[in-house]
Amino acid sequence: MTNFPVFDGHNDLVLRLLRGDVTAQGVAEGLDSGHIDKPRAVKGGFGGGFFAIFVPSPGNKAVRYEEMVKPEYDIPLPDPVPENEALDWTTRGFDALDDLAAAGAVTLCRTADDIAAALPKPEMAAVAHIEGAEAVDRDFARLHEWHARGLRSLGPVWSRPTVWGDGVPFRFPSSPDTGPGLTGAGKALVRECNALKIMIDLSHLNEKGMDDVAAISDAPLVATHSNAHAISPHARNLTDRQLHMIRESDGMVGINFASAFLRPDGRMESDFGLDIMLRHFDHLVETLGEDRVGLGSDFDGALVPDPIRDIAGLPNLLAALKDHGVDDDLMARVTHRNWLRVLRKTWSN
Repeated sequence: MTNFPVFDGHNDLVLRLLRGDVTAQGVAEGLDSGHIDKPRAVKGGFGGGFFAIFVPSPGNKAVRYEEMVKPEYDIPLPDPVPENEALDWTTRGFDALDDLAAAGAVTLCRTADDIAAALPKPEMAAVAHIEGAEAVDRDFARLHEWHARGLRSLGPVWSRPTVWGDGVPFRFPSSPDTGPGLTGAGKALVRECNALKIMIDLSHLNEKGMDDVAAISDAPLVATHSNAHAISPHARNLTDRQLHMIRESDGMVGINFASAFLRPDGRMESDFGLDIMLRHFDHLVETLGEDRVGLGSDFDGALVPDPIRDIAGLPNLLAALKDHGVDDDLMARVTHRNWLRVLRKTWSN
């Protein structure tokens, strides 16, 4: 493995398994599609990350990503997902992670020490993350059950309404201040996650929702896959005010590789160079500090820049960072040490 193994804030590989696009054995042996498999992980120095368990919206009411190539767009939030449907997808998501581990594709990790031990090896460290908590019940029995199965990170919402609060829409240009904050149930969910030492992911929350988390949570504020609103004024990105809140909490942000959240014009098109990613990197380092910036690719869930393409292309990003003046110490922090720092603080504080 590389001297700078990448621990990544977010990927959607599990959804590909749940949809039947790939098998766990295929991920272990190599695929001819998508962004992630074990051979490409070894080639690209991808040491692992948060593997999202996500419930897709019904097909006829899913987000219309083709709208995101227009100069301006405002895609309505999808309808809420019924709890029973969410429960089925989420249960199968945990089973899919077990299948990946059984096939030798990933190593399941529950602690920062587990991750640190796996990173130097030719294997993918996988930490269970729930993106959108529609399957969590009001008395949190399932949350406790899934924590026992390895759940260590949870995003209360994806970009749609839930009983916990509303996600931010896919809107450009737009402020992330797009609706009300967390509901009473959502605030209780944050407190329960704090009690279990489950990291709260702020990505996809609107501005008022993030403010509510900041007022309640005793853990560092973390956005696993978000970018700088000052560079790309998309509703999904973080304003400087939000970044300062994250800095004050000693949290961090994982840079999202999704083209629409990187490009200043907000287009979901991949034909651009890494200079735009470097602009986000510079702004985040300047605003947050060098200890609070990492990577949060959104591999297998987004259209990424052509120079990267998939996890085998991560060395191209690291080379661009090096040419940009990033020394070995900062490179190690950005690729994995900052994540380990925040996770140790979150999971054991």
